[in-house]
Amino acid sequence: MSIAEQPDDVPTDEPRQRKIIHVDMDAFFASVEQRDNPELRGKPVAVGGSSGRGVVAAASYEARRFGVKSAMPSVTAKRLCPDLIFVKSRFDAYREASEQIRAIFRHHTDLVEPLSLDEAYLDVTVNKLDIPSATRVAQMIRQEIRAKTRLTASAGVSYNKFLAKLASDQNKPDGMCVIRPGEGAAFVQTLPIRRFHGVGPRGEEKMARLGIATGADLAAKDAAWLGQHFGSFGEYLYRAARGIDDRPVRSNRIRKSVGGERTFSIDRHEAEELRTTLNEIVEIVWERIERAEARGRTVTLKLKYNDFQLMTRARSLPRNVHGKEEFAAIGHAILDDLLPLPRPIRLMGLTLSNLERDEASDEDPRRRDTDGGQLALF
Repeated sequence: MSIAEQPDDVPTDEPRQRKIIHVDMDAFFASVEQRDNPELRGKPVAVGGSSGRGVVAAASYEARRFGVKSAMPSVTAKRLCPDLIFVKSRFDAYREASEQIRAIFRHHTDLVEPLSLDEAYLDVTVNKLDIPSATRVAQMIRQEIRAKTRLTASAGVSYNKFLAKLASDQNKPDGMCVIRPGEGAAFVQTLPIRRFHGVGPRGEEKMARLGIATGADLAAKDAAWLGQHFGSFGEYLYRAARGIDDRPVRSNRIRKSVGGERTFSIDRHEAEELRTTLNEIVEIVWERIERAEARGRTVTLKLKYNDFQLMTRARSLPRNVHGKEEFAAIGHAILDDLLPLPRPIRLMGLTLSNLERDEASDEDPRRRDTDGGQLALF
């Protein structure tokens, strides 16, 4: 008898298996624009600036078919999709929709960990409607989101956060995937390594040089080998390749900072080139700040010189930064104080920190799953 089929009254010394749902809205910003403007429906849409220095904040699925994606320069996006329609972002509308969605989450559980305006983890092991099947809860949530917001969501259902997040991306858009207890390792090993959270383009390139292309390739490596080649990140990779993740869903999760950086293929040194690069980073980082609903007082500029020496400079305000323009102005003021640079740089980054505590309570709502109970239906 599998874990998912065991009745509640089977005695056991094992802790209760978690039931985690990861909900991810489909092309959220662009979908809100298409919902609110019927003329945009079925057409390739990009949210963001269309000027030469603009950046795509979000793209509809019609635009993604042409290769358009978030954080892409607008000129590149337009080249890929000549019929692309740019619309300015409306964060008030996105927040309103996000609040509706989070209310739906809280109808089912208080253990909700938002990652941004459009995605969250939910622990429904013990849920408010006493529904024993996590799959059924996910179906209900998706139906309620569609009915109340006229938007679609994809969901992943599993027994830990890592697997639930992978599953939510498996059948997008407007889809759902369930990874049941005992299935995680096999599922992970079928995936390309780029699907692993934290493995970016450079990490993928390094792994390719080491002969790692899939989760199965990664699972074939022992912890010592991974530690030798990837340092502390190797421990995460070892566990991820086996579908292991013990992190709880934290409804009082505190984000310490929001930022972004760019590593250049050719070192940069000229003042105007550096200012243009900073503008590009501001666009990308501010979109992340808005998505995270972050508010903070400190702006930090990071530069890495071509000799790999790292330098950071920060400025703090007595109150939160007011908008993207002020965020950019502070970043440029820090940069201008450093110009001319003593030597070229290979990386630039910008971060907002000293963030307000947003949705947290002082109490950590720990899971109520230590009574030795068992799952009814997954």
